[in-house]
Amino acid sequence: MAAKPARFLTFKCKQCGKPVQVRLQQVSACSHIQPYQGICKCGEVMRHATGDKEAVAAFLESPLGSWTHHHH
Repeated sequence: MAAKPARFLTFKCKQCGKPVQVRLQQVSACSHIQPYQGICKCGEVMRHATGDKEAVAAFLESPLGSWTHHHH
């Protein structure tokens, strides 16, 4: 059984250098991708994901708010 992903991760903001906490998004019950998102105090949106390389790339390249994960 795989370990559960962390609910929060912390990164350094690329704009202002302050720490930003990103939260695990509840978008998929599958284990291929665990997407995270958060907003820095300076207003910069931070996104991160772990999992399947193609699903992660699609998430990070998608415009904000338009990404969904589906099985075909």
